[in-house]
Amino acid sequence: MASSRPSSTQATKTKAPDDLVAPVVKKPHIYYGSLEEKERERLAKGESGLLGKEGLKAGIEAGNINITSGEVFEIEEHISERQAEVLAEFERRKRARQINVSTDDSEVKACLRALGEPITLFGEGPAERRERLRNILSVVGTDALKKTKKDDEKSKKSKEEYQQTWYHEGPNSLKVARLWIANYSLPRAMKRLEEARLHKEIPETTRTSQMQELHKSLRSLNNFCSQIGDDRPISYCHFSPNSKMLATACWSGLCKLWSVPDCNLLHTLRGHNTNVGAIVFHPKSTVSLDQKDVNLASCAADGSVKLWSLDSDEPVADIEGHTVRVARVMWHPSGRFLGTTCYDRSWRLWDLEAQEEILHQEGHSMGVYDIAFHQDGSLAGTGGLDAFGRVWDLRTGRCIMFLEGHLKEIYGISFSPNGYHIATGSGDNTCKVWDLRQRRCVYTIPAHQNLVTGVKFEPIHGNFLLTGAYDNTAKIWTHPGWSPLKTLAGHEGKVMGLDISSDGQLIATCSYDRTFKLWMAE
Repeated sequence: MASSRPSSTQATKTKAPDDLVAPVVKKPHIYYGSLEEKERERLAKGESGLLGKEGLKAGIEAGNINITSGEVFEIEEHISERQAEVLAEFERRKRARQINVSTDDSEVKACLRALGEPITLFGEGPAERRERLRNILSVVGTDALKKTKKDDEKSKKSKEEYQQTWYHEGPNSLKVARLWIANYSLPRAMKRLEEARLHKEIPETTRTSQMQELHKSLRSLNNFCSQIGDDRPISYCHFSPNSKMLATACWSGLCKLWSVPDCNLLHTLRGHNTNVGAIVFHPKSTVSLDQKDVNLASCAADGSVKLWSLDSDEPVADIEGHTVRVARVMWHPSGRFLGTTCYDRSWRLWDLEAQEEILHQEGHSMGVYDIAFHQDGSLAGTGGLDAFGRVWDLRTGRCIMFLEGHLKEIYGISFSPNGYHIATGSGDNTCKVWDLRQRRCVYTIPAHQNLVTGVKFEPIHGNFLLTGAYDNTAKIWTHPGWSPLKTLAGHEGKVMGLDISSDGQLIATCSYDRTFKLWMAE
């Protein structure tokens, strides 16, 4: 029994399932050298190898094997898109290394701006900005920057050509008028300069005391007369040369003449059908001019300009030519010419002796609102709704000074009797004083809380400046110094117009509240 156990154990071992027996690993044969060489050897021995005769023929016929002839089969290189991008990036970096970029940060910013790129990014320093410009140029090419520079130069040239002053031939009457104005203004300028020399010879102490007395009287200014002028707002007021009459213009279309200082109605001038913008006395009216002659001129929103005498309530003549609103009208100091400002971006000069328009002057980009003439008669100043003012030499036709500085429309302009100061009032609530000699703004007065409607220098010596505004007040400022002297408060509406009598004793203001007021020192 004992001897039979091992044989049973061995039997069980021999009867183990086939899947448990480890398979015999066949070692692969590794062939060195050309497969073609081996194949040739086998074929020479007559053995059927990997490439038998039949297989070889079939391969050759299919065109897959080419070992017998010298023909070459070209395989196209299909490069993936990713590989192309990588190659392009390498090329771009290579170009970027060869591009010279300025180390001046301002120049780098200018180049970026020219290329239409942001000049700086958040957290970007000058070095990163240079590198960004270099990368951009490596993509668009350095020629793009040259092209933009050329385009900028072309646009600059075109702008300069556009801004160049151009002239066109005027009528012979304009040449005659310019010569006449030159002959008229030069003696007046000589007289003004002589008076200035004489005034300078007065001792400083005497001049100071006189100025102090004037300031004292101005501080005592009070409203001594207030009159309801019409049913609608009063837009303009103007003293007669003898200071005994006041003309008012109203939005109802009526113009009225009042006695001064008692404010009694003398005449009602009927002729306009819409808002009257201004009415002004002839410089010689009530002094040496006959009542039957043209003593006043007025303008309205419908483009009409009318001339009036003192002995009739109807207009003597109409000046035709304007098709849109005429904002202001003003006499030349000689009384021969009349200036009108229009919303068609131009102002005009009319010769009343020749009874024709001699000058149609453009120059503003928007409507022209106010006009003033120099005391000598040589210059005209215009203020426009484009926020710019211009000073024109009537003897040559040139614009001799450009008044640039206001932020909003210019509604008032005035020449000082000293001959070299100009004041402008604007919708930006300020009044600017300009010096003709220095050709610049010498002082900005923060005058009012609302838009400034008018400015006026004292007509004799220009010792003070008067301004009126939509904050319902008029104010008096010292000249020189431009410090506030007096606020004329009393109107319940916007101050639309103002004037100073030729003797400097009276001030008139007219308002949206339909009244005008006279102010006099106590």
